[in-house]
Amino acid sequence: MRELNGALAQARYALASARSTARDGSAFTDASALTGLDALLTGVPAEVRAAYSRAVLGELRSNAVLLETLETFLACDGSWARSAEALHLHVNSVHYRIGRIEHFTGRDLSRLYDRLDLWAALLCRTDSA
Repeated sequence: MRELNGALAQARYALASARSTARDGSAFTDASALTGLDALLTGVPAEVRAAYSRAVLGELRSNAVLLETLETFLACDGSWARSAEALHLHVNSVHYRIGRIEHFTGRDLSRLYDRLDLWAALLCRTDSA
């Protein structure tokens, strides 16, 4: 029975991925290759990804400096010092920018759950490469 449930889940994923591929060019991924959030999001239709990104990022979407800061902060695992170094800023500037990001998004970047929401929203942006 367990194998049947697994096969059913893979079939549902394949169907969702195939449907989204036909409309927006998402690449089909074998369910066994789902080892990261970016791969998982492949099966989500582009319009759903874009709507999620808009909802989570809100006004932040139009601020390239804050988006870069957010991406860097998350890539540096929330390290203020490494983020400051990567952005060539003083650590107080990173604190200020993160405060602005939290204000615009209503998220608290000290919480893992909120970091994950923001990371997923960045991955879902339609304007990202």
